[in-house]
Amino acid sequence: MPAKPAIHPDLKKQTFFLSLIPPFSELTYRVTKKMTGLIKGKRPSKGMRLEQVIIPRADGKKLRLCVYIPAKPKEDVPGLLWLHGGGYGLGVPEQEEKTIARFVESSGCVVVSPDYRLSIEAPYPAAIDDCYSALLWLRDNAKKYGIRPDQLFVGGESAGGGLAAALALQARDRKEVSIAFQIPLYPMIDDRMSTPSAKGSKAPLWNHVSNSNSWKLYLGDLFESPDVPCYAAPARAEDLSGLPPACSFVGGIEAFRDETVSYFQRLKESGVPTHFKIYPGCFHGFDMLFPNAAVSKDAHEFLMASFRHAVKHYFAPQPEHAGQE
Repeated sequence: MPAKPAIHPDLKKQTFFLSLIPPFSELTYRVTKKMTGLIKGKRPSKGMRLEQVIIPRADGKKLRLCVYIPAKPKEDVPGLLWLHGGGYGLGVPEQEEKTIARFVESSGCVVVSPDYRLSIEAPYPAAIDDCYSALLWLRDNAKKYGIRPDQLFVGGESAGGGLAAALALQARDRKEVSIAFQIPLYPMIDDRMSTPSAKGSKAPLWNHVSNSNSWKLYLGDLFESPDVPCYAAPARAEDLSGLPPACSFVGGIEAFRDETVSYFQRLKESGVPTHFKIYPGCFHGFDMLFPNAAVSKDAHEFLMASFRHAVKHYFAPQPEHAGQE
C-alpha cells in the first residue's frame, strides 16, 4: 500500500481538517448540491458584473450560463469558457469566482461559465454536451461582448480541467469552432486509474476511493469498459496533434499527477506549445483550498503569467462557416 504522502511545508499546518472529510460519493454529491445551490446568482466581487443567460441545451431543455464581465468593459479581449470542478458530480459556476476574477483583472477578458449537468443528474455525455453548447454560444456572441473571435480560450480545474481537455479534442475534430488556448488545471482525465499516483492514493481531499466513485457516476454503464471515448476521458486520446497550446500545474502528491504529466508530455511531443509545472508535496486543489499559502500564490502567478503570454501570442481564427452575431 502507498505510504502516507509528505505534504509541502506551506500546507502542513492547514490540512488537519482534510483528514476528517470522508471519500466523495453519490451521497456527498447529493448533499453538497443543495448547499452549492444557495450561491447561484451570487453577486460577484468588485471589478466584475454578472449576467445570467439561458440558452437551449442539446436535449432542448435549458442551460444557465454565468457571464462575468469587467466593470469597465474593453474591446478586443479574450473570451474564456471556464468550467467548474467537483468530480463531475458537484459544483456551480459561482464557486469559481475568485479564480475567474484573476483572469478578468489580468486581461479584461469576458468569462463564460456554464452550469452544466452533473453526473448525479445525467452521466456522460450530458456535461460535455452542455459545455460544447456554451462554447458555440461564446463563439456566436463574441462581438456582442467585445471578444476577439480568434481568442476563445477554455479552462477549468479538476473535472472542469477534464472537460476543458475534452472540449479541445471535440472542437479539433468537429471543426465548428476554434480554440486558441486551453487550461486544464490538474485535470481529471483518466478513468483507468492505473498510474502509480492514482493507485491506492491516500492524498488529502481526493483519494483513490473518491476517484473511483466519481468516475463510476460520470461514466455510468461505460465504467470499466474498454470503449470509453476520449471525450469522456481525454487521456485515452491516441492523437494529440493539432490541439491548442496548453497550460496546467499539478500537485506532486495528488492522484492526478501522473496522468497530467503524461498528457502534457504527449502534447509537447505532438508539437503543441505547453506551459506546465509540478508542485512537490501539494495535494489536489491546494491552490483553491489555501490560496494564501506561499506555494499557492506561486501557482497563481504561474497561471496568470501563462495566461498573459497566451493573450499576446495565441490566436485561432474561426472556421469560415462559423457564424457571428
